[in-house]
Amino acid sequence: MDKTVLLSAGGTGGHLFPAQALATALGKRGWTVELATDERADQYGQVFPARAVHIVSSETIRSKNPLALARTGLKLFRGFLQASRVVKRIRPSVVVGFGGYPTFPPLAAALRHSVPTILHEQNAVMGRANRLLARGVSVIAKSFGETRGLEAYAGKAALTGNPLREAVIAAAETPYDAPSANGALKLLVFGGSQGARFFSDLLPAALAETDADVRARIVLAQQCRPEDLERVRAAYEGLGVQAELASFFGDLPARIAQSHLVVCRSGATSVCELAAIGRPSILVPLPHALDQDQSANAAVLEHAGGAWPIAQKDLTPSRLAREITDLMTHPERLSQAAMAARAQGRPDAVERLADLVEHVAQGGSARDFDKGVRA
Repeated sequence: MDKTVLLSAGGTGGHLFPAQALATALGKRGWTVELATDERADQYGQVFPARAVHIVSSETIRSKNPLALARTGLKLFRGFLQASRVVKRIRPSVVVGFGGYPTFPPLAAALRHSVPTILHEQNAVMGRANRLLARGVSVIAKSFGETRGLEAYAGKAALTGNPLREAVIAAAETPYDAPSANGALKLLVFGGSQGARFFSDLLPAALAETDADVRARIVLAQQCRPEDLERVRAAYEGLGVQAELASFFGDLPARIAQSHLVVCRSGATSVCELAAIGRPSILVPLPHALDQDQSANAAVLEHAGGAWPIAQKDLTPSRLAREITDLMTHPERLSQAAMAARAQGRPDAVERLADLVEHVAQGGSARDFDKGVRA
């Protein structure tokens, strides 16, 4: 068997990080890895452990307007032709897609050329692009035990978890150091890879509503958009809050491990990293998402007792001030949530997915994989 794999992922951290973790694991097993992604991958694609990175045309369906749909269709078809040339040239043993419309052209090309395919679903709700591809692919790897929208394809689904980067697995070895009732609270705030304006507006207003002795005990690290950094820094200085601000934290897994409490969105990668490292969180699902995938992801940790999801429309500064004050007053709640989150972690997800890649490349099925039978 020629051990060449083509990975396909959209050019954001949420899609590329799991693909990067799998690429590293397969590289250690002697596989040659190539990546198909879109033009957004300039920040992450440069360090991706692949022999070659192929930029493939793609577009997301954003509107039902006929002209917009036609433009999207043309870009996806152009991407299909580009991906077909890549597939014919490198002849991969298997193609693995990590969701989103940028995955569509390479997976469609693989199906056209009868190459075994794996579709990885990161979220607790199956995405629209994945639903379009699900019927044709060989196996669907899922991150969560229950995945809404996957019911019709249960026979080709295998539970692997969401692959974690080596930095996350290393951070997971750090035990939770619970704060004391009168000690400092290490608070980490981030919203996607570049921060979120919502948190830049919310946090200073919320901390302004806490008592002065509470603010004095908070040690804050927060991602902000570059254009928000100075105004947020000035707000914290005026409040006397000890804060470290940056537009991007390259060592985010280590910062999660060092924190007592995390406030963030509930994308699949964030939720799985919080679970693996075992840190309590206030989760704010991205509103207005068509599939409400972040709400479903957050519910997984909420039901386990490891997080407190709050809808963005309900998370006022006063509400957040009360939540933070209460958790600081009752740190045992943080410790209990840390243990509950960790119980949901799947630090072996990347090795399970690598096993599945080798299994499918040799003609194995999802049913055989879940039964422990390896092709």
